[in-house]
Amino acid sequence: MAHQELLTGWGNTAPSLATVERPRSLDEVVDDLAASTGDVIARGLGRSYGDAAQCAGGTVLDNRGLWHLSPIDPATGLVEVGAGVSLDELLATAIPSGWFVPVTPGTRQVTIGGAIAADIHGKNHHVDGSFMNHIMAMTLVTPAGTVEVSPESDPDLFWATAGGMGLTGVVTKATLRMIPIETSYVTVDTERFENLDSIMEAMITGDDDYRYSVAWVDCMTKGPKMGRGVLTRGDHATREMLEGRSATRPLVAPGATKLTVPITPPSGLLNQLSIKAFNEAWFRKAPKKRDGEIQSLGTFFHPLDGVAWWNRLHGHRGFLQYQFVVDDAHGDVVRHAIERLSGANVPSFLAVLKRFGPGDPGPLSFPMKGWTLALDVPIGPPQLPGVLDELDGLVADAGGRLYLAKDSRLSAELLRTMYPQIDKLEAVRARVDPEHRLNSDLARRLEI
Repeated sequence: MAHQELLTGWGNTAPSLATVERPRSLDEVVDDLAASTGDVIARGLGRSYGDAAQCAGGTVLDNRGLWHLSPIDPATGLVEVGAGVSLDELLATAIPSGWFVPVTPGTRQVTIGGAIAADIHGKNHHVDGSFMNHIMAMTLVTPAGTVEVSPESDPDLFWATAGGMGLTGVVTKATLRMIPIETSYVTVDTERFENLDSIMEAMITGDDDYRYSVAWVDCMTKGPKMGRGVLTRGDHATREMLEGRSATRPLVAPGATKLTVPITPPSGLLNQLSIKAFNEAWFRKAPKKRDGEIQSLGTFFHPLDGVAWWNRLHGHRGFLQYQFVVDDAHGDVVRHAIERLSGANVPSFLAVLKRFGPGDPGPLSFPMKGWTLALDVPIGPPQLPGVLDELDGLVADAGGRLYLAKDSRLSAELLRTMYPQIDKLEAVRARVDPEHRLNSDLARRLEI
């Protein structure tokens, strides 16, 4: 049943009103797309931070009704998954059987369709690449017809869909290759560093020894301790590593969320003083150096999933996430970004630094070999827009780019500088959607 709904991204900014449909099959997607008289975009669990899954005045196809999950092939690890299945739901079935997703972001609350549209990445990009490197095939409904797409059958369409933010069609299902695990635990090495330079040096020299690596960085410190942080790296734990832990079951799916932020508090709760205090406590809580700690998959990969609707903590004004990537030769942009935020007293509740390996051919896919920094910033500080505009210029001049799944404010002009292959996406769209019926608030803003 279609209904009107005011939609936002996870950052709770720029709401827009659209007609929401919830198709439950491929045929219903085809019918809904044919029946719509305006623009259309697909939407999963709404975890894009900005306006990528909104379509003001048009139709939004909620993909959660596209729910299908086949048994995992024990010989190949292949599984056929409906676009509306979340990573959380997939893992609830996969982990007890000894399988894990090849790539996961910092939350399990992402649908398969959304993971494809954003070509999600995780702590293991330097080893395993992004999500689309593990998709064998997918079913895509376009205004020109329904197609089965693989890297071999139609590489241009396949890779344009990778990170294409839903602008090439509506994914209804995909075949994904999972990875085998012996346990639902990770063996973790943690080390605390007093400044950004020491963290980056450790990541350059040591990340290749681990499958997973991520650094939390304090963007509120200045001077010689600027960018201090905690580096956490790990690998899947084997059964042998769990020996002697009598209370530890080897394969257990993550449990349900126990805490919820029930209301949206007044804006300003997360401010310069509160975030500075939190960062100090978080830094001091971390060990100076600890090797071989056994952590659950949920604790290591998805700590924020422990609190439902944590995005409400930023208040009614909402927040944005600013994530950029630059190549190895321009690692100094990471330093400049933290210096600028710290110097302008712009608070960042969460700052995450990772290393990327080579990117894939997707014209709108975000990763490239180098450094990526992601920052959660509450809306409010008057100096924030100017600081971010300045950072946009630094990133663009360095040949880097912003992640569109997180973006809520990039200009159309800079998009084409950051994504110089966008003409390949537009050529594919001209073939599968010649009337440009697949559209979103993000696509309009960026003039894609």
